[in-house]
Amino acid sequence: MKFVDVKNDIAFRKIFGNEKKSNILLSFLNAILKLEGEERIKEVTIINPYQLPRVAGEKASIIDVRAKDERGQQFVIEMQVVDVEGFDKRVQYYTCRDYSMQIDRGEDYALLKPTYFIGILDFNFFDSEDYLSHHLIMNGKTYEHSLKDIQFTFIELKKFDKPTEELETLEEKWVFFLKEAENLDVIPENTDDEGLVEAYKDADKYNWAKEELIAYDNSYIAQQDAIGRVTIAIKKEMYEVAKRCLDNGMSIELTAEVTGLSVEQVKEIQQKNS
Repeated sequence: MKFVDVKNDIAFRKIFGNEKKSNILLSFLNAILKLEGEERIKEVTIINPYQLPRVAGEKASIIDVRAKDERGQQFVIEMQVVDVEGFDKRVQYYTCRDYSMQIDRGEDYALLKPTYFIGILDFNFFDSEDYLSHHLIMNGKTYEHSLKDIQFTFIELKKFDKPTEELETLEEKWVFFLKEAENLDVIPENTDDEGLVEAYKDADKYNWAKEELIAYDNSYIAQQDAIGRVTIAIKKEMYEVAKRCLDNGMSIELTAEVTGLSVEQVKEIQQKNS
């Protein structure tokens, strides 16, 4: 077996947006949202099933994976590999928009069903050391959770560091799959959940059609280009900050500490502007 990088757009949508294998998404949602007993989702319908881009280089026809359960609750699952400006505001906007668009003007508000956003992040976003965090609307004084219809869950992959032999819960096994599948050659022995086993099988490159592999490679190239553009922009900004620090008489060592650049990089900037 040789598994794809699940963080790739095409791979992510193929695995979680497969309407014929909704047990994958069902298992994932119950595990990550920690749903037990009567709260467990028993059935899930994928709203925007996986489709290949029509031409090379075209963005996939869906941005994320959206689903509904048997009670009408909505779920938006998104993979985000780069921390972009305004990410937190965009997430809140999209989730609230999806919630409000369930009804038309004049319809009864009682028809609105809960909407859950699940963000899988390949970067650190919150200050907490926890790799999994749930965000609710709560009373600022009593912390009572009365407004329950909009909730956010984030998985920060870089904060998860358990090796396969230490995985205990299904939640941990799913996060491990998201982060490490591409580095594996076999399904871990302690993988005993039907949905997760199916996800590993769908992530196996040998089960992919030629057209899917081409779309996967194209998406990966586009993804790396996007990361490169962000990296260049950040580097340029740091160089500008360093230049202003030096122009205002700040020492090379302190400028390096403030900007995060190395002393050698700051010296190079000083020489170019001398």
